[in-house]
Amino acid sequence: MKERINAFFGKDTEFEGNLSFSGSVRIEGTFKGEIRSEGVLILGRSALVESDIRASHVIISGEVRGNVVADEKIEIYSPASVTGYLETPLLTVEEGVLFEGKCHMISSSEKEEKRLSLISGKVK
Repeated sequence: MKERINAFFGKDTEFEGNLSFSGSVRIEGTFKGEIRSEGVLILGRSALVESDIRASHVIISGEVRGNVVADEKIEIYSPASVTGYLETPLLTVEEGVLFEGKCHMISSSEKEEKRLSLISGKVK
């Protein structure tokens, strides 16, 4: 990833609320709330995130409690701990990661079909 980091929440940072951004954000501290982005979210080794996350690309090395939906991919690296539901077309999980929950690998065509049904109000 060569994209520049737009914001950084350091190890001693605690934040509660809603976060929306474009570009890239790295969190090393504690975050509770909701995260929405069309960019890249990086959760470092010291991150503790209790949040529902929707982003294009999510990289996890810390602890996540909540649902993670990524339009492009989710990467999870040791020593990460993830508890919740994952939805993405591409998933990488490194050996040593603790994952408790469900994962749905959604294809591009399935994602577009789901988006169109939400727009038209016809949910399957």
